[in-house]
Amino acid sequence: MAPLKRISIQGYREARELELAPRSVCALVGEASSGKSTVLTAIWTLLEAAAPPPTIDDVASRTSGRIHLEAEVERGRTVFLDARPPDTLNLNRAGAPPVLFFPANLRPRSLVAPAIGSGATDVAQLFRPPLADHHWSAPDGGMQLVTGMERLLDSNLRRFVLLIEEPELYLTPHMQRRLFRILRTLAQRGNQVLYSTHAPVFLSVDRMEELAIVRRNDARGAFLSQPEPLEEAEAFRVLSEFDSDRAELFLARAALLVEGRTEKMTFPLVFKALGVEPDEEGIVVIECGGKGNMPLFARVCNATGVPYIVVHDRDAPRGARPVESERVVNAQILAVAGRKRVVQLAPDFEAVSGTTRGRGRKPRQAVIRYTGNGDVPEPLRVAVEKILRAARS
Repeated sequence: MAPLKRISIQGYREARELELAPRSVCALVGEASSGKSTVLTAIWTLLEAAAPPPTIDDVASRTSGRIHLEAEVERGRTVFLDARPPDTLNLNRAGAPPVLFFPANLRPRSLVAPAIGSGATDVAQLFRPPLADHHWSAPDGGMQLVTGMERLLDSNLRRFVLLIEEPELYLTPHMQRRLFRILRTLAQRGNQVLYSTHAPVFLSVDRMEELAIVRRNDARGAFLSQPEPLEEAEAFRVLSEFDSDRAELFLARAALLVEGRTEKMTFPLVFKALGVEPDEEGIVVIECGGKGNMPLFARVCNATGVPYIVVHDRDAPRGARPVESERVVNAQILAVAGRKRVVQLAPDFEAVSGTTRGRGRKPRQAVIRYTGNGDVPEPLRVAVEKILRAARS
């Protein structure tokens, strides 16, 4: 059971009105400055007596000037902080779980934010690095975090809330995976781990209910959505199909879903021929491993609210009827994604893109076809225009 059941943040920084129901592990994902750090800082401010009280600078714009932070904890109790800076501050932390906060800006130095809650001071000592003979031989903040979390495991820590900004900082991919496994084990032992991340390694794609997708716009400020859990069979398929490259979908502003490797290698050249920089636009090209997987990827996008466009083969010329198996998959894609999100290529991508000759030379043909000339077939141009609109909306 997670120590925090429900969290409400009102009038605090970017979060004018935000609700969160975190699981034992909760990964906050979203663009830079969307409000992920605001959520973590608000939770720390609510739970930890050593956290500085909110000031007038923390009051969200376009609000009454009131900040209200609230969390439901064990046995149905509620802790809250209510403030109208600089005049009033009312709070009740009775029954609040102890918390440790690891802000990104402290990673190279002290690592842990001030902590004086029940037992938190002693636990925070586990993250103090050993004294180094020279300043240049001191452990970096990434390995210091991993070592400290290993010590937490050995200490049999229970009922703590751990808040971590960007746990991937200063870590190689294999050490990121190591830290992710440690955090999951800590959660399984009765703690609660909430972190913000830009690294696919820290996303459990088969447990979408552990994602909290944070977005921000001028009208609403920061707002948050949490996908529903996948059915068991679907969760297994997602786990088997989503590697770290495909998990990048959850971190993108918009996703272009394509069938296979040829499309994934060719579309960056198509973008370039049209003068579009997909990374700047926050667009990721996701190779789905075949047309049969595209309904699954589209359902994942629907569940998480990630804008997307599907580009797939009709597998028959215009006017000709595809074979039954292709008709079934084409219909499934259309039913899940909707007509506005689908670009269907007749008869297939190779014919439309001009990469049909020489099966082993498709990437080279694509380079020759699209480098610097702006010569892009209309269906591919439409796909790029659609994904650009999706990303910019």
